[in-house]
This record gives sequence, structure tokens and C-alpha cells, in this order.
Amino acid sequence: MQRYRDLSGHSGVIAYAIKPDAIDVQFAGGAVYTYTVASAGRVHIQQMKRLARSGSGLATYISQHVRDAYAARSEPND
Repeated sequence: MQRYRDLSGHSGVIAYAIKPDAIDVQFAGGAVYTYTVASAGRVHIQQMKRLARSGSGLATYISQHVRDAYAARSEPND
């Protein structure tokens, strides 16, 4: 996982991992959500990758556009 830069200083996202057709997003509580092209759609995955790399807007985008469209969820101790 790569640390999320969070330019605003207020994001709930702390890390991410970009995969060919997916992105893993770790939130402050420790849970990791995997969003895939199949679960969220290619347009959303591409936008989430752009936002992750830029360090701005990822948590807001997730809450507004893909909220529950994740393929998997894991807790830190899973």
C-alpha cells in the first residue's frame, strides 16, 4: 500500500494500492476496501486512481459516487 498524501489534511483515506483493474483503499479505521472495474465501473476506478495519485478528493469521491460498490472489505487483522 502507498500512503495517501491527503493535501487537505482531513481525509479518511490513509493508503491505497493501484492494480490493473482495481484499487484498494485503506481508511483511517484500518479497513481496506477493494473497488474493481466489475463492482464500481471502469470510469469510477480510473477517476479513483487519478485522485489517489494526486492526493486530493478520494474520500469525497468514494462517498459521493461509489460508496458501497466495493468488491471486498477486510479488517486490519484479517
